[in-house]
Amino acid sequence: MSKIAAAFSPPGHKALIAYVTVGYPTVEATLKVVPLLADSGCDIVELGIPFSDPLADGVTIQKSSFHALQNGVTPHLCLELAGQLSHKVKIPLVFMTYYNPVLKHGLAKFCAASAKSGVSGLIIPDLPPDEGSKLEAVSRKEGLELIYLLAPTSTGERIRLAAERSRGFIYLVSVAGVTGARDRLPVDLAAFVARVRKLARQPLCVGFGISTPEQAGQIAHTADGVIVGSRIIQLMEKEDDFASLAGLVRDLRKAINKRP
Repeated sequence: MSKIAAAFSPPGHKALIAYVTVGYPTVEATLKVVPLLADSGCDIVELGIPFSDPLADGVTIQKSSFHALQNGVTPHLCLELAGQLSHKVKIPLVFMTYYNPVLKHGLAKFCAASAKSGVSGLIIPDLPPDEGSKLEAVSRKEGLELIYLLAPTSTGERIRLAAERSRGFIYLVSVAGVTGARDRLPVDLAAFVARVRKLARQPLCVGFGISTPEQAGQIAHTADGVIVGSRIIQLMEKEDDFASLAGLVRDLRKAINKRP
């Protein structure tokens, strides 16, 4: 069983997945927050590699990416930090990045370095499953799980392709838009999850716009995992000891576990 698969066991367990931008607000913060997230109840942490043109991200993560780049954070440094973090936490770490930095680094070189750093998987928002065969082959060779995204607007054919080719889990984007905390969940979210469920055997995890324990609890009724990013970034900006962030993650975990 892979580390990512283990995050969804035992049967019925719902995964809590957190996103952080590597190097924001500082490199030291990343090294401190990831273990805190693991200790507070997260099952997987996404390490966002800063990129100059993060098309899928809203204002909060765009800003964090910009500042991380200003701090001198590079893909090479992200690989180094992932290596350090993989020795500090037992939960799987997944890189979330765009295809350009991976391509520039070299597919084989990037995947080999990621695996060596203890990373378990890759999420690349701008890589659709019908264009991912090269990276699939290279990542599989290195034992990395390439995770595809689906949106409410995804066609039946796109859903079929993701169901056939995504490994680890499938990332379901809750809205046809960018990341960012929102006040309420889309009314058709459960129907979207059910539509994908008909074709997919992988765990289905919902992200984009989840910011409260109540929302996380609602999603846990139908999905296999809950992904929180922008709200985590916002709380990281407020305190040096990240006490509010730890409290939020504990509350998210409780809400997910309380579902019927």
